[in-house]
Amino acid sequence: MAENDQEKTEQATPKRQRDAREKGQVVVSREVSSALVLLGAMIAFYASGAWMFQRLAEMMRHFFGGMGTISLRADSLQTLLFHLFIDFFLIVFPVMLAAMIIGVAANIMQVGFTISTDAMSPKLSKLNPLQGIGKLLSLRSAVDLIKSLIKIVLLGWLSYSLIRGEIQKMLLLMRMDIMDIWTFIGETAFRIGLYIGLAMVAIAALDYLFQWWQHQKDIRMTKQEIKDESKQTEGDPKIKSRIRSIQLEMSRRRMMQSVPGATVVITNPTHLAIALIYDSKRMQAPKVVAKGAGFIAQTIKDIARSHSVPIVENKPLARTLFKTVDLGAYIPFELYKAVAEILAYVYRLKGIH
Repeated sequence: MAENDQEKTEQATPKRQRDAREKGQVVVSREVSSALVLLGAMIAFYASGAWMFQRLAEMMRHFFGGMGTISLRADSLQTLLFHLFIDFFLIVFPVMLAAMIIGVAANIMQVGFTISTDAMSPKLSKLNPLQGIGKLLSLRSAVDLIKSLIKIVLLGWLSYSLIRGEIQKMLLLMRMDIMDIWTFIGETAFRIGLYIGLAMVAIAALDYLFQWWQHQKDIRMTKQEIKDESKQTEGDPKIKSRIRSIQLEMSRRRMMQSVPGATVVITNPTHLAIALIYDSKRMQAPKVVAKGAGFIAQTIKDIARSHSVPIVENKPLARTLFKTVDLGAYIPFELYKAVAEILAYVYRLKGIH
């Protein structure tokens, strides 16, 4: 039984899932980000490809056209390389921007806006070589290795198949002009990137399912952990029971303290006792200040006798008051007549007119 309590067989509670998220333990797949970034870059390349090739041709024309005027001094070469870098950066900037935005969006889509200080804080345990070796030999590492091998083989075979289909056209490139060559290279690269991107989406979907399964397995709880969490969030049942019993005892004491000031106690006569108080100058109707059954009813009657509070037997009225009127509540209108008759009897006993 103790061994079963230590096995992590129970699904994580909402609190455990929130705690894991705050610690940076979330479901995230790098394959999802890679696939979406590649597809986004391909779409940006397709949308701005003509403009990119045009700018690249202009840059090359400008560079090769001014070859004869280039100074070989160090400062001139640095300036030339700097301008070439800026021009090339501006050409590829649309694709880079799309990849950056989609990469950030892919991570937010998976984990939301989560910043975990616990995950970023330095820990000496991360430098433990034994733990590092354990991670290398874990199931997760084995799955990552198999996944990487499958991805390399699948994407390599897909790229090879697409390139092999273009071999006949490649042989004719030497007869084409420069723009046709660039167009062929761009279309072929886009097609290869698109097919690889779609293949990576399929891999990413499978990887995300595996990461979700692994995450749910990692945050599983033992039966003892669930019990401990329940005690922390809801309180120890024994303590709660003790608190309830103390509160009930205090409520009974306050109730019994009201009996000496009651106007009358109505009984059935042995099992029930209901104490009423009424002041015609301050109250709109009689109020129940104490009620109980069994031992509590007997206590109410004993206190009433010791303080000369009249006790009147009326079985039907006692049952009705006990079942329908809460402690501290005024009696309902339909019981006015029956209670009024008892109060009139009490007033006659006390000589009150």
